[in-house]
Amino acid sequence: MNGARAPATVGADYRPRLGFLGVGWIGRHRLNAVAENGCAQIVSIGDENAEAATQAAAAIPQANVCSSLEALLATRPDGVVIATPSGLHAQQAIASLEAGAAVFCQKPLARTATETRTVVEAARRADRLLAVDFCYRHVNGVPRLRELIREGELGQIYALDLIFHNAYGPDKAWFYNRAQSGGGCVMDLGIHLIDLALSVLDYPDVVHVESRLYAQGALLDNATRELEDYAVAQIEFNTGATARLACSWRLPAGCDAVFEASFYGAKGGATIRNVNGSFYDFEVQRLRGNARETLGTFPDDWGGRAVLAWAQRLGHNRHFDAQATHLTEIARIVDAIYIN
Repeated sequence: MNGARAPATVGADYRPRLGFLGVGWIGRHRLNAVAENGCAQIVSIGDENAEAATQAAAAIPQANVCSSLEALLATRPDGVVIATPSGLHAQQAIASLEAGAAVFCQKPLARTATETRTVVEAARRADRLLAVDFCYRHVNGVPRLRELIREGELGQIYALDLIFHNAYGPDKAWFYNRAQSGGGCVMDLGIHLIDLALSVLDYPDVVHVESRLYAQGALLDNATRELEDYAVAQIEFNTGATARLACSWRLPAGCDAVFEASFYGAKGGATIRNVNGSFYDFEVQRLRGNARETLGTFPDDWGGRAVLAWAQRLGHNRHFDAQATHLTEIARIVDAIYIN
C-alpha cells in the first residue's frame, strides 16, 4: 500500500500522489476533475461512508480504499484533498500536514480565525503547500477582472456589492449543527464573497465590520450560538472602499440563486454575475457608464480549476506558500460578522 513520496521540489513532469478524504458530491466532483485532467496520481480514497468510497474508486482501480485518515496517510500521498464536514477540516488538515502531505481543503478551512491560524502555522512548520477551494476565483473572466483592477484600469475602487442568495439550503444535516459547520449562510456562501473581495483587491486591511444576522426572519441577538439563514454586513477597508455583503439560504428570490460581486472604481466598474438564476453559468463584464464589455462567459467548466491549480503546482513544488496566511484574514472577517 505504501508508496514513495516525492522530494519537495521535483521535475516538471512529476504527477503528485494524491489522497481524497470525503467523496460526497463536491469531493467526488473534485476527484473526477483531477482524474480527467491526469495531472496527478490518485492513490487513495477515504470516506466515513464505505459505500461512497468504494463507488468513487470504481473508476480508479489503482486507488486504495481507506476507512480512516490514518489509513489514507499510510499510503504516503504527496497531498490530501479534504472534503469532509467543516468541523473536521482543521484537525484533518493538521494531521495531514504533520504527516508530510500538502493539503487542499474545502472551504472553510476551519470554523474560526483561531483555528484557521493554527492550520496555517502547521503548514508553515511542515513547509507544505496549503490551499482552500475558493473556486469562484477561477470563473472564466475573473482573472482578467483582477488584472484590470490591479493595473488601475478601473481607478481607485471605492465600492463593492457582494450578493449570494440561494433559494435552497444545504441538504446535509451537519450544516445545521454549529459545532460541525461553524456557522450558517455566511460560513457557507458569504465566505466566497469575502474571498473574492480580498483576493481581487490584493488583501487590503479591514478597519471596520458591521452586520445583522437573521434566522427564519427573526433578528439574532447572539449569532455565535444560533445559526443564521440571512445576513447583511458592511466591511470597510483602509483604502476607503466599502463592501456591502448579503447572503442567505432559502431566500424566495424567484430563481435558484442570485450571485453578484461588483467592483466600482473612479474610472469604471466590473461585475461577476450568475445568469438566469443558474448555479453554474456566469458572466464577467467590465462596465463603462451604460456600456458593458464581456470579459468571460459560459459555458465554462470552472468548478475543478482550484484543485487542478493546486495539484499542478504540487507537481513542481510542495513548499509552504506565504499566500496561505491570507486565509486567516478571510476568517477574521467571518468572525467579525458573527461577533457584531
